[in-house]
Amino acid sequence: MRRRGWAGRGGRPARRLRRAAAAAAAAAERTFVAVKPDGVQRRLVGELVRRFERRGLTLVGMKLVQASEELLREHYGALRERPFYRQLLKYMSSGPVVAMVWQGLDVVKTVRTMIGETNPADSRPGTIRGDFCTDVTKNVIHGSDSVESARQEIALWFRPEELVCWEDAAEHWIYS
Repeated sequence: MRRRGWAGRGGRPARRLRRAAAAAAAAAERTFVAVKPDGVQRRLVGELVRRFERRGLTLVGMKLVQASEELLREHYGALRERPFYRQLLKYMSSGPVVAMVWQGLDVVKTVRTMIGETNPADSRPGTIRGDFCTDVTKNVIHGSDSVESARQEIALWFRPEELVCWEDAAEHWIYS
């Protein structure tokens, strides 16, 4: 009779450990999310946080800020030559912004899917912009579009000590 133990359930212990390590590394991916001034003014912050939490993502940083023009110029530097750039800076500095860092498996792609298209008219119902937006400029929320831009945006908006690493008790239910 073969004895079934830890190694017998999922293969060899080393293979299982590698899989667990890969899952943990993937779950450690982070993204930057900002609730824009219209989202804050419309009191949507709690609803948006709830959506991300219900999806199984982990909040590791959050703060309410009045973004400086310098911060916004750096954040939106790639759009400097676009005709809407000045209007965007004016809008983003018109009120407080809730800056957040979320962590989880494939979090950049997941958050972008949950947010919807930049133009709310192209966003499906059930997405954040599909449910809460009608204007392409005042579109409630920003989410990093790549892992690299997430790293840059997180470093721009947060100091390392502002990010809290904690173990979510439900993580093994989500990622195992």
